[in-house]
Amino acid sequence: MKLISWNVNGIRAAWKKGLLEFVAASSPDVLCVQETKIQADQITPEMRDLEGYRSYWSVAEKKGYSGVATFSKPEPLAVATAFGVPVLDAEGRIVHAEYPDFHLFNVYFPNSGMGPERLAHKLAFYDEFLALTERLRSAGKGVIVCGDVNTAHTEIDLARPKENAKSPGFMPVERAWVSRFVAHGYHDTFRIFVSEPGHYTWWDMRRVGARARNVGWRIDYFFVSDELRGRVKAAGILPHVQGSDHCPVTLELG
Repeated sequence: MKLISWNVNGIRAAWKKGLLEFVAASSPDVLCVQETKIQADQITPEMRDLEGYRSYWSVAEKKGYSGVATFSKPEPLAVATAFGVPVLDAEGRIVHAEYPDFHLFNVYFPNSGMGPERLAHKLAFYDEFLALTERLRSAGKGVIVCGDVNTAHTEIDLARPKENAKSPGFMPVERAWVSRFVAHGYHDTFRIFVSEPGHYTWWDMRRVGARARNVGWRIDYFFVSDELRGRVKAAGILPHVQGSDHCPVTLELG
């Protein structure tokens, strides 16, 4: 099974920049996109009914903000976009699809770059999300989490760690949560295969030439819980794929 996750930074813009061609060429079984920046009434029939896929959307009330969508060839057993937890249900950030042998969470985690209040919101989101996935795991089925986590976990996950030691997305408290998530039995699938630095998934477009010089951050992930670790066959990053300030990340399960 082949899964792809991509923060498209606006699905309408990505649609015009080759998203359809990318999907046709890569043909994932499941495509998870984040930061769709679209309202329900703006989703076109072509987007909703992408050939070969069923689609499931979560949108924010605020226009041009947040949003995630999951496109799936196999039909899930169930899909949820609300969980009865206000911090998780706000802003259209999660699509949860349950399949016969795993739960898949497509998530656009909050950004902490707008001050202490947003950092507190992000940390609350993190904690409630971990509680949610742990409840599901306790019922016996493994969990896959993909999306824009908005935190670079370790120093090798960004090009300039020293300069960004206090920057949103690399603050100790954010990194500590990712470590805690991993300690609960979730595996950063890319790091199963690649241990060296220099691999990133996001480049700040405000910095001239950041992507060309590969001055980036790795903030987009596929995690799998212990129950699924043995099925991981490959995981990768596709930095050559343009169309967003992020690039796609991939996971293959046996």
